[in-house]
Amino acid sequence: MFPTAQSPQAAKSVRNAGFGGNRGEQRAKLVVVNIVLGITGGIAAYKTPDLVRRLRARGADVQIVMTRSAEEFVTETALQAVSGKPIRSNLWDKEAEASMSHIELARWADVVLIAPATAEIMARLASGAAADLLTTICLATEAPLAIAPAMNHVMWDNQAVQANRQTLADRGVTILGPDYGSQACGETGAGRMLEPEEIAAIVCGPELAATADEGLLAGKTVLVTAGPTREPIDPVRYITNRSSGKMGYAIAGAAASHGAKVILVSGPVSLDEPARVEVIHVKTAEQMYAATHDRIDEVDIFIAAAAVSDYRPARCVEHKIKKNEEQMTIELVRSRDILASVAGGLDGAPFTVGFAAETDRVREYALGKLDDKNLDMIVANRVGDECGFDADHNTVEIFWRDGEQSFPTAAKTELAHQIVELIAERFEATRGAATRPELTIVSLKE
Repeated sequence: MFPTAQSPQAAKSVRNAGFGGNRGEQRAKLVVVNIVLGITGGIAAYKTPDLVRRLRARGADVQIVMTRSAEEFVTETALQAVSGKPIRSNLWDKEAEASMSHIELARWADVVLIAPATAEIMARLASGAAADLLTTICLATEAPLAIAPAMNHVMWDNQAVQANRQTLADRGVTILGPDYGSQACGETGAGRMLEPEEIAAIVCGPELAATADEGLLAGKTVLVTAGPTREPIDPVRYITNRSSGKMGYAIAGAAASHGAKVILVSGPVSLDEPARVEVIHVKTAEQMYAATHDRIDEVDIFIAAAAVSDYRPARCVEHKIKKNEEQMTIELVRSRDILASVAGGLDGAPFTVGFAAETDRVREYALGKLDDKNLDMIVANRVGDECGFDADHNTVEIFWRDGEQSFPTAAKTELAHQIVELIAERFEATRGAATRPELTIVSLKE
């Protein structure tokens, strides 16, 4: 659910919003959602015609409101063509405002989305300013508000911008991104607007439905591990892997959007914390093991999405190792297995989902792990230079004892919802309310 500072009931009119398809009565169905799309003056505005197209493809009805500076980057003609509606930009439009149009739009909206959201619009929203049509609508609406920031990475890291971000988040504004990557200025860092398909997947997804008393995981506490671990060799070097944490963070966000209380134990990543999720930051496999076991007795579902280092140096050298020898040998020892310590070390027979991230023979290895570890389900995907790790998209196959399901390539944010929904469905089908164990284990590594 997109929270709103004004009213916890504001998202009721879009309760059935989802990704479409049908797995049964619990699967959310796509309905028409009324979206006010605010476009502000950032270079990422050139992506907004594509965003409008993707929102409409998911069943949304989109009314665009532009700021004056946005008109420098994208034309009203193009936006009207893709939205099918006249573009609003002027608070002082006499014809439109004769009927208090800004109030009508504020009441019409199921969601107000600002993409791109510049540092300027974030400052206005944080201060409660109503200097133009868009900010006036934001103050007058009871609908959930979401923003997709887009700006230079140094601007994004500026203390003032981060203070405004925190203020907006504290008021219940959902902040989508930003992403990390190359920017129009030629620099690289956090500040890219999320891609249109990712934004559309979130805005038209089941976040709009779940509250503390609703959603597939309502009343559940979910613990997710995500990202890589770093195993120190000396004070400046470590062993790690290519996991970005994107899949785990997306799963944590998806679980929260389905009504769960979510605890995220995160390795070192360059990602913003998901909204409505408690985050515990760790670095090493041992720290992740300890953090997991500190909280495991209070959770209903454990999703081990982290790519934990299987081996670590037997000891960390106190000082930086100097380049004195032609060869060097580092003794490695096995890290403690977090999944095995929970799945095999606790009483009862938890519903267990494994993950097989493989470079080859993916199906064979996945099915072997399903049998060898006596899992209830296993999620399999191929990893390598062009897929899996450190990418925004993924493709997975999920296997269980009497079935399987393939998920085509999709944004990890969307795929996370599909995985969480299937896990919830299989859990209910096999365990149900009467036979549910005290703990569910989900192992999921990028």
